[in-house]
Parts: sequence; structure tokens; C-alpha cells
Amino acid sequence: MPDQHVLTRLKRELVIWLATVGRDGHPHVVPVWFWWDGKSFLIYAVPGQKVRDIEANPNTALHLNTDPVGNDVVRIDGTAKIDPKQPPAYKVTNYVRKYRDQIQGLDLTPKEFSEQYRLAIRVRPTRFH
Repeated sequence: MPDQHVLTRLKRELVIWLATVGRDGHPHVVPVWFWWDGKSFLIYAVPGQKVRDIEANPNTALHLNTDPVGNDVVRIDGTAKIDPKQPPAYKVTNYVRKYRDQIQGLDLTPKEFSEQYRLAIRVRPTRFH
């Protein structure tokens, strides 16, 4: 379980980096928006590379940005899956509250965002570093 400092960062940070590996063995690392509910990470995605990678290989890694000199490292190993039972983003109050300004910055409503980013990814942590 993460310590209080990590929990604070998971609540405050807007972006976490998601690392996946495709069928070809090639790694892909992308910044994503996320909601940490205390047990797992919820990420919404458009159909694409990260979704294909997770379908091929559920092993993932997540990490937060460090400070400017590379300290304050937060890394998480996990197992990911596409969760078809997860409600769309606009129905997840905490997610919408966290990203309201960013969604508006894309000139979208939460419902429009949910129509584009329609696939829910659940990452269950197996280890915090």
C-alpha cells in the first residue's frame, strides 16, 4: 500500500504515465488522466494502441513525473484490463470533478468526452516502488 506522500500525489497529480507492451514486444508509454479510488486506477481511452496492448498483455507500469532533478519517484506495477461494465466517464463524479477544466479545455462536455474516450481501463496495482 502506498504511503501518505504517494497518496497525496495520486490525488493531486493530473497525469500519470502508462507503460504497455504490444504483441510485437515494443513498449509504449503515454501520459493519461486517471482516478485512483484507493484500490485501482481508472483510465479512459479511445480505441487504439494502449487498448490493443492491454488486450494482448495485461502487465503494465504507471509512474508519476519526478521533480526537476529526478527525485520524488513514484512507480507502480500493475495488471490492466478493459472494463466494459465501468460507467462512462461523465457518470463518475470524482473523475469529472478532477478533469472538468481539462475537458472544457478540449471544448467538450463531459458526455462528449465520454463518447470519444469510451473505453475504461482498470489497472490494479501489484507493487508500489
